[in-house]
Amino acid sequence: MTSFSQGKFALAISDRSGMAFPYNEMVREWNGALVHISEYEPKQPQLQPKPTNADPQALQRARPARTEFPTEDFLPENPFVTTSDTNLKISFPNGELQVNDQVRLRNITVPVGGVAVSTLQLSTTLNGDITATADSIVLTDGSQFPTSGFIVIEKVNSDGIYVDETIKYTGRTTNTLTGCIRGTSAPYRGVTFENTTAGTHTSGAKIFGSYKVASLNTTQVEGTGQPKFSTRFDGLNVTLVSAATSSETGGGFQCTIGPVNDRA
Repeated sequence: MTSFSQGKFALAISDRSGMAFPYNEMVREWNGALVHISEYEPKQPQLQPKPTNADPQALQRARPARTEFPTEDFLPENPFVTTSDTNLKISFPNGELQVNDQVRLRNITVPVGGVAVSTLQLSTTLNGDITATADSIVLTDGSQFPTSGFIVIEKVNSDGIYVDETIKYTGRTTNTLTGCIRGTSAPYRGVTFENTTAGTHTSGAKIFGSYKVASLNTTQVEGTGQPKFSTRFDGLNVTLVSAATSSETGGGFQCTIGPVNDRA
């Protein structure tokens, strides 16, 4: 019985290019074509796609998308700077706030430049009961609150859960806030969060105000990559109702800054 030649010196014609190649370097493709190994192409996977199942109709225990309330952040030691005018400079490295954000200052331990702690924190109490639809609110002392802005009224329900209400007001006459929009929310880091719920509040309830970010303090930092310069956020400026009496840096240790209301 005869055997086939090993083809050591034979040539074969490629079915793809029509060129002659060493016989022993030829391979056969999935479609039966005889081609040189340099011309070989595997079978395209899309010619035989793997079967897939349909997407499920729904998720178990699905939850709606929502924007969580932000929390307060610690400030550096003695973060406040007064300059004998109504500008209050606040050191807040990498705070990433935006102009027109509403910020609330807390845990301030010492006055700065003659500005009282209660003024910096804009803290007071409610003077008289209010209903859920009242559009004017009387404060015990509102003399240092901005002429427009946001306040939060602290309230704890019968289950011991905070149900604080954020209120926007458009005017202030001495201690009375007017043009109140109930159950709203204030912007923070460029985001306005879910509205709160308007409710009744009793006389003596704690009230806290907020400052609007008037401008930002930034520094251009030179780096080694591209872009060559980057912007570093150093802090912000807010406007006081009454001017500070002196230039001073202070406020104490572990002062915090945050949104008007961090309790939904």
